[in-house]
Amino acid sequence: MSAQQPHIEPPQDVLRFLRWFCAESFLEEIEGDLYEIFEDQVEELGPARARKAFFWTSFSYLRPYFWGRKSLSFDPFNTIDMYRNYLKVAWRNIVNQKGYSTINILGMAIGMAACLVILLFVRNELSYDQYHENSDRTYRVTREWFNQAGEPTLHLGHVAPPFEPLIVNDFPGEVEASVRFLEDDPLIVKGEKKIVEERFFFTEPEVFEIFSWKMLEGDPTTALVEPNSLVLTESTARKYFGDESALGQTLSYQGQVDLKITGIMADVPTNSHFQFDMLGSFQTVENFMGQENMMRNWGSNNYATYLLLTEGQSPAELERQFPAFIDKHLGEWQGVPASTFNQLHLQPLTDIHLHSHLDSEVEPNGDIAYVYIFSMIALLVLVIACINFINLATARAMRRAKEVGLRKVLGAFRSALIRQFLTESILSALLAMVLAVLLVEFALPVLNQRVFANTELHTDFADPFFWSLVLGITALVGLVAGSYPAFFLSRFQPAQILRGGPGGGFQRSYLRSGLVVLQFTISIALLIGVGIIQDQLAYVRSKPLGFNQQNLVSLPVSEEVYGEYENLRNRLLQHPGITEIAISSRVPSGRLLDSQGGNAEVDGEMKPIETRVADIHVGHNFMETFDIQLVTGRDFDPQRASDSTQAFILNVAAVEAIGWKDAQEAIGKQVQYGNREGLVIGVTEDFHFESLHQDIAPMIFLITDGRANYFTVRMHANAREEVLGLLEDEWTRLRPGFPFSYVSIEEQFDEQYENEDRLAELVGYFSIFAVLIATLGLLGLAAYTTEQRFREIGIRKVLGASIQEILVLLTKNVTLLVLIALVIAAPLAYLIMDRLWLPTFAYRGSVELDTFFLAGGIALLIAWLTVGYLGYRAATGNPVEAIRSE
Repeated sequence: MSAQQPHIEPPQDVLRFLRWFCAESFLEEIEGDLYEIFEDQVEELGPARARKAFFWTSFSYLRPYFWGRKSLSFDPFNTIDMYRNYLKVAWRNIVNQKGYSTINILGMAIGMAACLVILLFVRNELSYDQYHENSDRTYRVTREWFNQAGEPTLHLGHVAPPFEPLIVNDFPGEVEASVRFLEDDPLIVKGEKKIVEERFFFTEPEVFEIFSWKMLEGDPTTALVEPNSLVLTESTARKYFGDESALGQTLSYQGQVDLKITGIMADVPTNSHFQFDMLGSFQTVENFMGQENMMRNWGSNNYATYLLLTEGQSPAELERQFPAFIDKHLGEWQGVPASTFNQLHLQPLTDIHLHSHLDSEVEPNGDIAYVYIFSMIALLVLVIACINFINLATARAMRRAKEVGLRKVLGAFRSALIRQFLTESILSALLAMVLAVLLVEFALPVLNQRVFANTELHTDFADPFFWSLVLGITALVGLVAGSYPAFFLSRFQPAQILRGGPGGGFQRSYLRSGLVVLQFTISIALLIGVGIIQDQLAYVRSKPLGFNQQNLVSLPVSEEVYGEYENLRNRLLQHPGITEIAISSRVPSGRLLDSQGGNAEVDGEMKPIETRVADIHVGHNFMETFDIQLVTGRDFDPQRASDSTQAFILNVAAVEAIGWKDAQEAIGKQVQYGNREGLVIGVTEDFHFESLHQDIAPMIFLITDGRANYFTVRMHANAREEVLGLLEDEWTRLRPGFPFSYVSIEEQFDEQYENEDRLAELVGYFSIFAVLIATLGLLGLAAYTTEQRFREIGIRKVLGASIQEILVLLTKNVTLLVLIALVIAAPLAYLIMDRLWLPTFAYRGSVELDTFFLAGGIALLIAWLTVGYLGYRAATGNPVEAIRSE
């Protein structure tokens, strides 16, 4: 040192950084000057201000060296050689410690693969509808209803047809463009080819102005202007016309109207909140229904409506003007402004997929809660993989201590040792990532098919985002996993090592135990999560629904079927395998989206019904067909003509909502519902018309006057195939050209829980990964521990200890750790599931204690098998060799 050190040392953090950044010889060259600078600053500024000033002054002083104006011993080529040497040493350590390296790299690879898959899924979920050029200015119009108390009763993602043109007319400065979609499932005919297209929409010409769907052939501005014009997606055009050009050709709509193909567009990207194969011109619908009739139809909320706002327009400001807009066009109902029970909202296009769970959606959406859950799982699995590396590295500290001591004696600085150990961890992470990418390539096809429904995740090696994920995860894991071992091992002192070891064994033992507890806490929590999901799914599938959903099939009703209903019903009932038949506007397992306002006789006077009561238009035999029980009163009677026009049946929930004290009081009371007036003749028990995600809604049943969408047949289980064959013959006769189709009520209820099934499967997979990674770590740790106690085991055997006693000795510690993990994981897992997932159900089953014990038992069994296997090998070995081994 060229100058005497001041009494106040320069800031050591600055010196540590310089030692890290520069060669030691270079720092020695300038260190004396740095001490003199700091001594002068202390005299001039005082100790506190001098410490701040020293940081900037030292770098200013170093600038000439870095710019090459002064010669220095720091050589960038030496730095390259240095890191090349680090890599050689790291590779040599990985190769020489094959067992240790295999456990580390395999554990990391599994954790990285799980993380990579989930991040690809999360990225895909967050990308929905982002590809549209004007996605930030595009909003969907939704419609919400309220009862007299101001409580929301229904919120639809579709609105009535008059809203869109009136909004454009009333807010010309705020709305740049608008478009409506009307979904249909027509029979499309081309020659002998007849297909029911379930992804067919009528829409307006502005669709290509708002949405950035690419037109391959045809003019997007005029393709949907004329009536009876049609745009096909590329794959649909190929389905009907093969390699032949489809532009200008025709397809028959319902076998009645020819639609001219005026455009071919690229297939809709999978990350869209709804998919379609065909777009028909909206003018076709207007010509068929009559534009004037559509403009007066405020009750047909079947039109998905989107607005493109002008640049700079605030959606909140436009939404604030909607109540006055509604009152202007809808007026009042019973003296109350329409806006008090009816409101419009603007929903951002990019929020629909993850944040919209309205009572009607074009397609089932995703859920932001799942994104949070999966992201958390990815992080936890990665944490387990990092813990393995830390645990095994600190466990091997004694072996590396001699290496550290020797390096320091030969002149190595701590910064060089830290860089060496970090290089080893990053190299291990890099090798693990290569294996992880291969695992992802192998797993994605299976996961796409079984778990990620309607999603095609893939590894795109040309995508910069994919490589940023790969490199980011590799760097993160390498640094996080390697930081503690690097800083821990590099601090060993040569003298301490020569006296018998690095010391700190007590603290390191507690650290390793804590990390093992953390690993098994995460693993057990995931297992408990799977158990809770399975418990809830078992509950919703076994809970009595209030009617008999078995052996029921529903078929579509057409004009031909409805016109011949009575004759068809009587003819089918002659078959011994059919027990009952009914028609209805909706069937259980569907959503209750139909309702009207009304009044009911309460306390001797007619009062408005202040809550939403859903209506179901049914045939006389609906209750009998579905085996729905009456609490009081009677069923509809086909022999009483008045029942068809003046009778209502309610459920108990409707009785309570209207204000009657019990079901018996409701019998005989007058009700005016929609345009029908009559009496309550019966009250049913509450039953689950919808899934258990929804509360049982108030319902009112009335005999249909033409509203019938479903023809439901109850059959004997052993006659199913014969009955379906008979139904197919009848439907083929009544609906020639239409493919025969039906739905099972029982299967439809099950399908409502498909998302939950996929969640259970995905969490199950990652629970297995987490347990496997934790097991690998425990295997490595147990191998090291057994090796350290090899001599002790030999001595105990010589003194008469049995194999069982030695196994208990080796497993009692890990048993305690797993039990501690179970105590922590059980309330944590329940709390997370109780806050994030279980609230999506209106009806919840109890969480069984067996779920917690089973998860803990699985973890404990795996821990015993892992440690016990190594312990058994050591306990059955030759004790003489064990004693001589040291």
